[in-house]
Amino acid sequence: MAARSPYFATEESFRGIRQGESPAAALRRILASPGAHQAPCCFDALAARLVEQAGFPIAFMSGFCVSAARLGLPDVGLISYGEMVDQGRLINEAVSIPVIGDGDNGYGNSMNIKRTIKGYINAGFAAIMLEDQVSPKACGHTEGRKVYPREEAIMHIKAAVDARNESGSDLVIIGRTDSRQAISLDEALARAKAFADAGADVLLIDALASVEEMKQFCAVAPGVPKMVNIIEGGKTPILSPPELAKIGYSLVIYSVSLLGASIRAMEFPMSDMQDALDAIKDGGVPPPTIMPSFKKIKDTLGFDRYYKEDKQYQLE
Repeated sequence: MAARSPYFATEESFRGIRQGESPAAALRRILASPGAHQAPCCFDALAARLVEQAGFPIAFMSGFCVSAARLGLPDVGLISYGEMVDQGRLINEAVSIPVIGDGDNGYGNSMNIKRTIKGYINAGFAAIMLEDQVSPKACGHTEGRKVYPREEAIMHIKAAVDARNESGSDLVIIGRTDSRQAISLDEALARAKAFADAGADVLLIDALASVEEMKQFCAVAPGVPKMVNIIEGGKTPILSPPELAKIGYSLVIYSVSLLGASIRAMEFPMSDMQDALDAIKDGGVPPPTIMPSFKKIKDTLGFDRYYKEDKQYQLE
């Protein structure tokens, strides 16, 4: 599969997608190295850019966060395939690190899942996470989840693998089960093993409730990378990357961290926004205590890099 071409390509490094390398190949390379690799959530192109600039090797486009940021609505199955793939395309164009896309439950039956896989490939994702919840799906750490029967869930993973192979892609397929909360731990462990047998490249049992459960999961399907979803205030114990790596995890996503920080930034410093407006109304400007410098804003958005590249094409 061809390499992705972001608007601003970063200098080649271990963390980024290397020249001629597909996003999925970059993700596979990172996962093959030791440790539990961190992937903070992002919900738009700017958030993804901040994740990359902070030095993280991977970003995760969280459906929870896209639903919140794009629709202002909860993660209860209201966001559509079209909205997610459109948001993903913009996110992938903004960064040179591999991005994992939340594919929810694939937005329908096996044929819908095949379309979803191909759409996420075309949007530039390195990986897609597919879960076994029935519609309307819900955030894994909330209540009221129901899952497909095991055999039907396995068939969905097989359809995803077939769509990936038909496309000539190396997209990483993450098989997620929510059956730990919907049915039982034993069922979740059985599904994880079955998803690996069906061709899933990475496994996730969401909302595991203890370190012992996490250890049991990581013992399933040896050799297949395991992912953990860390949510502040969620059901899964919050451990450090070294602790998670010791248990057996290779990938850590933080599904709502940046969204939570964004809500706090917008909700609590409303007085800062009012102070900024008052300062402008009084003929002044907002003080530096309530906003970043203009240089910081320009650096974040890549103005200097744009000017440097633009000079190459200017006539003398």
